Amino acid sequence: MSTEPTTPPENLALLEMTLPTALELSRLGLATLIDIRQTFEIEMKGAIPDTLHIPLFEVKVLLGHALTEDEQDILDAGEPKDLDVKSFFTMINQLHHARDNLLLCICNSGRRSLSAAAMLRSLGYPKALSVAGGFQGWKKMQMAAAT
Repeated sequence: MSTEPTTPPENLALLEMTLPTALELSRLGLATLIDIRQTFEIEMKGAIPDTLHIPLFEVKVLLGHALTEDEQDILDAGEPKDLDVKSFFTMINQLHHARDNLLLCICNSGRRSLSAAAMLRSLGYPKALSVAGGFQGWKKMQMAAAT
């Protein structure tokens, strides 16, 4: 049985922001991009500059959420990040409350970040959103800008 919050499909669009908008808000200092991919994914594929890395599956385990079999396999594939519950909440509270930033979750394609944004909202962080397109969308933007 999963203890993960469920968001009705019709509400998922309310949790999502476009990649260009997210990058501009981050550039202006109004938002923080949080890369929720596992460490090995960032090492293999690269990172978006100026993102904060907080791996979603490790946070889910810290908070007592059940992982699906696929999520557990992904978690088991890499080295865990040195993260505990206190440091997680300290980091998120500073960004969300002290700096009044939007928390913009980004993953590889935009699916896991929807789950991360919903989870953060269920924990009392209403300014959490998902970035549509994820790292793959950012990579395409970089390639298009280079041509």
